[in-house]
Amino acid sequence: MTTPVTTQVVSLSFYRFGTVPARAWAFFMMGLARDAMSRTPGIGFWKLCGSGTGEGFTPKPNLSVYAILATWPDAETAQRETERGMFARYRNRSVEDWTVYLAPTSARGAWAGVAPFVPRNAPVKGPIAALTRASVRPGMLRNFWRRVPNISAVIGKDPSVLFKLGIGEKPWLHQVTFSIWPDAAAMNRFARTGPHAEAISAVRKDGWFSEELYARFVLVSDRGTWGGTSPLDTKETL
Repeated sequence: MTTPVTTQVVSLSFYRFGTVPARAWAFFMMGLARDAMSRTPGIGFWKLCGSGTGEGFTPKPNLSVYAILATWPDAETAQRETERGMFARYRNRSVEDWTVYLAPTSARGAWAGVAPFVPRNAPVKGPIAALTRASVRPGMLRNFWRRVPNISAVIGKDPSVLFKLGIGEKPWLHQVTFSIWPDAAAMNRFARTGPHAEAISAVRKDGWFSEELYARFVLVSDRGTWGGTSPLDTKETL
């Protein structure tokens, strides 16, 4: 089942690479794929991202998992273009891939100086996705990464979270967190309590970030698998 969407759609594609040559290819594509990505028909804002080990919330890079985030004018364009071009090249070299399509419902802040998401005015019911992106000030790196393991442990144990992964454009400095929750209430409970709430308080007090972006989305559809199944299969999410 899919939700009809006539406004901006965001795709977030995850790829897992198995062999050393495939991982090396994906690593070098972080730089070499930029020209081809910019020429993708219909694409708006886009970013190539790596990930951290485990669930991604660590400073140690995971050379087997990469992601592509992109914005599109509508769902049809998003689904068509993520089947071909550079997206197909990534998928053909990977051992597993999963793409989730999202419609922004709220966004504040900037990513590389621009506001990439165009929220639509619609009631949010059911599953919700959250994305945060931050540029960490170099002088605050130690404080930031000291907090992350506690947050990762808490989100990893939360039975409500349907999917979570930490990704980023540059190791240590530019961090993106992406998670999917059964509803806004479950996500807010996590955000407002424990290590996460303490970290947010410290961010505000000490100015850890030079740039921040916070966005929420409703789920439109998904394609592929992660860990052998769609992360959304066990819940009535779509």
